[in-house]
Amino acid sequence: MQLRIDALDAHLTKPLAPLYVITSDEHLLALEAADKIRKTARAQGFSERDVLTVERSFKWGELLAANQSQSLFGDKKLIELRIPAGKPGKDGGQALQSYAASSSPDNVTLITLPKLDWATQKAAWVAALQQAAVFIDIPLVERAHLPAWIGNRLAAQRQSTDRQSLDFIADRVEGNLLAAHQEIQKLALLYPEGKLTFEQIHDAVLNVARYDVFKLNEAMLAGDAARLVRMIEGLKGEGEALPLVLWAVAEELRTLLKLKSGVAQGRALGMLLKENRIWGPRERLMEPALRRLALSTLETALQEAAQIDKMIKGLRAKAFAGDAWDALLQLGLKVATGR
Repeated sequence: MQLRIDALDAHLTKPLAPLYVITSDEHLLALEAADKIRKTARAQGFSERDVLTVERSFKWGELLAANQSQSLFGDKKLIELRIPAGKPGKDGGQALQSYAASSSPDNVTLITLPKLDWATQKAAWVAALQQAAVFIDIPLVERAHLPAWIGNRLAAQRQSTDRQSLDFIADRVEGNLLAAHQEIQKLALLYPEGKLTFEQIHDAVLNVARYDVFKLNEAMLAGDAARLVRMIEGLKGEGEALPLVLWAVAEELRTLLKLKSGVAQGRALGMLLKENRIWGPRERLMEPALRRLALSTLETALQEAAQIDKMIKGLRAKAFAGDAWDALLQLGLKVATGR
């Protein structure tokens, strides 16, 4: 059965199921969910705990043995199976299917994995776990939802603040939810319960954001120039490889140009998005971006990307030399603003 993360607390007021699966790339939330299951297991008499980690030398028979072995004192057991790579392999997939079909009522098993990619989600072992287990797929907290998430965390410690302050915190912890959690806890230590002022938060919250190269395109498509500037400066400061950043931007430009050309030829945008395998949050950003950008702007932007590539490789004449990061920033702003 599928279980939303916000329904976990209510679920844990009942006797535990024999099998749980947590899958997420949001490490803080996955850890918190696993801790809640562990705590409930202890409270319900599962006093023993076996922890198995799937590594190169892992033998799947260990999982079966852990499930079948009995404690000398007859205690119930929590078995944790951690699959850091998210891919158990052929033998592991078969073992997990068998395990899902024969889990012991005397044990609780908790399997943790990273977010499963599209291909892995179609695997037979995943389907078997989804059918047999309480399956908790925790999504990433995207930037648009981060202020609300921070607000809820503040409310849990009986503090609150205004939207400007929530956005300020979000800007400084984006992409680093563990740091966000730590900064929120710090506010509880520094200030009493009640409403916090912007000045209090400004003085307390550090800039601990971590930026994802592929989230840069999200800011560019959304036309969020301030976030775009912040992300490019952050990526540069973190020492991200400039060719990778440029490649991500150029690939988005090629996609935009393909879509814009198709629409100009009278083709339906929905069909073009489907052909180019664009869906989810990115799909919702495409239409306003295409309205904002002229075909000529996209063509010029792609040419500029080629020139930045030459700058990175040192192939441009000295008369045209410059800072490639600054050139990339100007390119991103052109796409974000449509000018």
